[in-house]
Amino acid sequence: MTKAKLIDDCLFCKIIRGEIPSYTVFENDDVKAFLDISQVNEGHVLMVPKKHLTNFFDYSAEDASRFMQYVPEISKAIKASDPRIQAMNITSNNGEIAGQVVMHSHIHFIPRWEGDGIKFFTRNNADQYDEKKYQEVCDRIKAQF
Repeated sequence: MTKAKLIDDCLFCKIIRGEIPSYTVFENDDVKAFLDISQVNEGHVLMVPKKHLTNFFDYSAEDASRFMQYVPEISKAIKASDPRIQAMNITSNNGEIAGQVVMHSHIHFIPRWEGDGIKFFTRNNADQYDEKKYQEVCDRIKAQF
């Protein structure tokens, strides 16, 4: 990646350029993976593309193919690094409303083990949907392809 494709004031672009130190666990021409400073659980890693993309809405098919291929390799390395790790949340917040804080695409790898105390909340709204509403939502999305 050329430095011209990075943004001057972006935190993760600065980390990629080496202007801000990081605990890098994996790096190549496409991505950099480093410890998240928050360490939700020990071994929490962020993977960022070395091309400035705000989030997945900016990805082309080529970007996805180029950057996402490293998800299995990085997740397996993290899991192998600690015998406590039984599972992993692999997540990305896309947009400020979804919780994205740094506006440079990144994937969180959060190791999980029994009793780690982390709770991810979801809600089940299935009782608010009938066959017609499911189909309307489905059709609206399908029309975008």
